[in-house]
Amino acid sequence: MAHLLVVDDEPSIRELLEISFRKEGHKVEVASSGEAAKARLAAQIFDIVISDICMPDMDGVELLRYSKEVSPSTIFILITGVPTIDTAIDAVNFGADRYVVKGDRLLDELRPAVQQIAENQRLKKEAGELRRQIRRLTGFDQIIGTSPKMRTLFDMIATIAPQSSRVLITGESGTGKELVARAIHENSARAKTAFITINCGAFPETLLESELFGYMRGAFTGANENRRGLFQAADGGTLFMDEIGNMSLTMQVKLYRVLQEGKIRPLGSNEETSVDVRVIAATNKDLEKEITEGRFREDLFYRLNVIPIHLPPLRERSEDIPLLARAFLDRYSKSMGKKIEGIEPEALRRLEVYEWPGNVRELENTIERAVALETSKRVSVENLPERVTSFYRESRSNGHSENKAFLIPDAGMDLEKLIGSTERAYLLAALECSGGVRIRAAEMLKMTYRSFRHYAKKHGV
Repeated sequence: MAHLLVVDDEPSIRELLEISFRKEGHKVEVASSGEAAKARLAAQIFDIVISDICMPDMDGVELLRYSKEVSPSTIFILITGVPTIDTAIDAVNFGADRYVVKGDRLLDELRPAVQQIAENQRLKKEAGELRRQIRRLTGFDQIIGTSPKMRTLFDMIATIAPQSSRVLITGESGTGKELVARAIHENSARAKTAFITINCGAFPETLLESELFGYMRGAFTGANENRRGLFQAADGGTLFMDEIGNMSLTMQVKLYRVLQEGKIRPLGSNEETSVDVRVIAATNKDLEKEITEGRFREDLFYRLNVIPIHLPPLRERSEDIPLLARAFLDRYSKSMGKKIEGIEPEALRRLEVYEWPGNVRELENTIERAVALETSKRVSVENLPERVTSFYRESRSNGHSENKAFLIPDAGMDLEKLIGSTERAYLLAALECSGGVRIRAAEMLKMTYRSFRHYAKKHGV
């Protein structure tokens, strides 16, 4: 629904339009004069203004000109009881979107106009969100993994997604925190609304405040028009705040207030606007340590950490590496126009042994590089980075296990469960490599089709 400002010096018209549009679910504010409307436009952002032309202190055309200066995105509808050719020409010249004559059919003409404008703005917002998603799609478009830790993560997402509680995602860089945040959003009741992301570490304090809360014209040098912040853009949806641990203490105070009260105040405005936003924050820092050292506010931490999710580093779920590598191989083979069918066993073994300090993002970059350099039908050891192959050589020369996942931790391990997860991961990888053809997948795993069916049934593949 739209946020409307109705401007008219006749109380009966104001009351009629306010009651009618509120019944239809719109948020409606009223002003009895042009000057009062001007003050409202300077303080907040409206989707639509419906204004009378003839008013004692300021006519509607002058108000229209002011609105286009401070808030060009606001749609303006002029209404008049005394239509003339001159006022109609002025309305068109200065950018009025509709020109409606007062009378018995005023509501009949305004209702469809407002409905159409609100629908167009909704579609623009959805199109803008789709463009943002496409621009941000830098890796695979789903979370991939069959390891126990990833299955636990999927269960957690399914459980918490329908709620509106805030979520704090922690984990090393490159573990896929934004993918998890997006999965939570897409499995929630907010899925059809905006999913907005911001990297809090990418902006200095002053710019971050204007990005989050918006600003009014004249709030600072260069603020030539009113602009919505990301909290307003995400109203009704989800705001993903990455690298929240890099936010300054001053901004932490302001964010805490928004989370506590559910209201934002744009820079340069004296008025607050209510917003309904689910905040999902993420960080690669230990926030409890940051609190102890005075760099993060404890009260904000507890506001954000309603539902904590920790993403495991890739070295702790190495059984997922074949699936991830195959997904990246398919992606970059298609984008580069190459027909690369798979990864040589020796190359895959080195990928599994490597510790991946850059996590999934580093694995993706490694596969992209290998695909770009590969001239045969399978990724070979020769086209893996030196850091990956040298780590393999060093681990063997030091007498270490070829796969650190096979080292037994002090607390012990569930060997049967680990072997089952590994078997399932390779079954899925073989099916992906074979395009879903089970006989071919069985051949790749050097087992009979009957054995393949047995393991597929055992692991629910």
